[in-house]
Amino acid sequence: MAWGLTVRAALGMAVPLFAGLLGGRLDLGVFAALGAMHATMNDRVEPLRLRAPRIALALAASTGGMLIGAGLQHAGAGGLLIGVVLTAVGFAGGALSATGPRGSAAGMLLLVSASLGGGMALPHPWWAAPAMLPCGAALVLLLGVRYRTDVRTDPRTRALADAYTALGGVLAALGTPEGAAARRLLTGRLNQVQDLLPPPRPGRAEPERVRWLRRCYEAALGATEAAAGLLWAWRPVPPEVAELPVRLAAQITGGPEPGYPDWRPDTPSRTAFDTALRAAADTVAGRPAPLGTAAPPPPDPWRLRARLLSRGSVRYGLRVALCVAVAEAVVNGLTLSRSYWVPMTVAFVLKPDLGSVFQRAVSRVLGTVLGIAVTAVLLALTTNSWVLAVAVSGCVALLPYSTAAHYGLNTLVMTPVALILVQLGGESGAAEFWPRVLDTVLAGAIVLVFGYLLWPERPPHRIEPGIVTAATAVRAYLASVVAGRDEPVAQVWLRRTAYRALADARRQVDLGLSEPPPAGRLAERWLPATAALERLSGAVAAYAAQLRYGGREPEPAVVERVLDSLDRLTGAARAHRPPAGRAERPTGPHDPDRSALARAADELDQLLAG
Repeated sequence: MAWGLTVRAALGMAVPLFAGLLGGRLDLGVFAALGAMHATMNDRVEPLRLRAPRIALALAASTGGMLIGAGLQHAGAGGLLIGVVLTAVGFAGGALSATGPRGSAAGMLLLVSASLGGGMALPHPWWAAPAMLPCGAALVLLLGVRYRTDVRTDPRTRALADAYTALGGVLAALGTPEGAAARRLLTGRLNQVQDLLPPPRPGRAEPERVRWLRRCYEAALGATEAAAGLLWAWRPVPPEVAELPVRLAAQITGGPEPGYPDWRPDTPSRTAFDTALRAAADTVAGRPAPLGTAAPPPPDPWRLRARLLSRGSVRYGLRVALCVAVAEAVVNGLTLSRSYWVPMTVAFVLKPDLGSVFQRAVSRVLGTVLGIAVTAVLLALTTNSWVLAVAVSGCVALLPYSTAAHYGLNTLVMTPVALILVQLGGESGAAEFWPRVLDTVLAGAIVLVFGYLLWPERPPHRIEPGIVTAATAVRAYLASVVAGRDEPVAQVWLRRTAYRALADARRQVDLGLSEPPPAGRLAERWLPATAALERLSGAVAAYAAQLRYGGREPEPAVVERVLDSLDRLTGAARAHRPPAGRAERPTGPHDPDRSALARAADELDQLLAG
């Protein structure tokens, strides 16, 4: 667990509450603490350059939602108007949620804060509620400024070292069934480094350490590309070679420079890996080395706008809006005591990047029941505001751990925080807590029926676009290998794009597998295609090594077979037709006399045979 996050979370909650108690304005302290909690939910161990925009986007949405909700409450709006406004907010939040992790957090907080603002007891003046949220968030942000200058604990350095350690794990798993899982772990670690490093800016000088980190990362990409060929071909390497990336990871964090092992590669794939590993060792040591990579393409500044207006974003916005509209109708029809709890729960359960909606709905109910039980016991023991402030700060300190561990555990931690803040804000009573179980059950049922069973946004819209994107990325990677090294964009970045797309596709399939039929069955039917694409990317890396180091002549006919198979797989995904065939998974070393791509072509033919 990252202790820095834990300390920031606890202090971010405790300071506003204690300041409110000391100043006699606990009502203001509660809303400042709420802003600190929203910042904590979006805090990460990363440089300020990344932390600040992440927290700022989330707090902008949270403050805007609170302003809408508090404004409606202050104006004395009726149930119909509140329902219409929250439905519109749900659409906007849902569309924003579908744009990526940052948008997901912001979209959820937009709806959550609008719901809370319309139902919680407001301070005087009413606009102080949204004004206090950024104050608590600013405290959490400032508590982490030290990551700007602390080199030894720089999260970029740690992430880079973790990537090299994961590369060592892949090498240790060569020739074993654990290779695929090790490769997926390495892909995730490389994704993290890529996200942490600042994008290069043409014409602007970078600090020497950032340049070194970037070159070490590019060297790791080259070694990973070569290791993918070994992994696909089931070619193990000597133990001392497999241990070298782990020793390089220690060097990155301040350890001594390791010696390069004395070994002689005897196949094209091993030769390619030896070349890449030597370049990585020299790069980590600060010596010049040919990496064979080009700068990555610059980010598209219009990407968020395009995705925000895409069909998928609009569809998800409509899904959330429908659930919120039903929730508001239920709230008004049953005249529930805390009208904000049901739409707030809908927002949490429908957050798109937290896993299976079905599992979240069930976990939310169970976590809420346990959280209410914990809160009821605490309030039966004491209602002292100072003790409750300490208790809620302790709960928030657990958020970084519970968020990473399990959604149900996160709900168990979040429920006492919400209920105690309501208690400190002037609303009372343990007797009011158990109706929250009914509210949570209602919200879970609404999401399961209207957002899961009846809504057309089902697994085809999550899994199949991911398959299309991954197949297209692998196709571009293969085309660059066939064209040679004179391509304007280096092969390593095309492979990086392909592996990120493959990781996204695999994640969507895994989410589908965790859901009941028919979602689970559909994901199971797409799983062989996802695994085949992952192996194909390794085959392309091995084929590139055969062309570069093995003297193999290009095979246009085999390449066309693979490209045609990828086109057929893409067409099947767009037509919602999972392949019916089953490809045989390799269980032994590849014959070096045969083209790596030829065996991959056979596997794709078997997959698409049905």
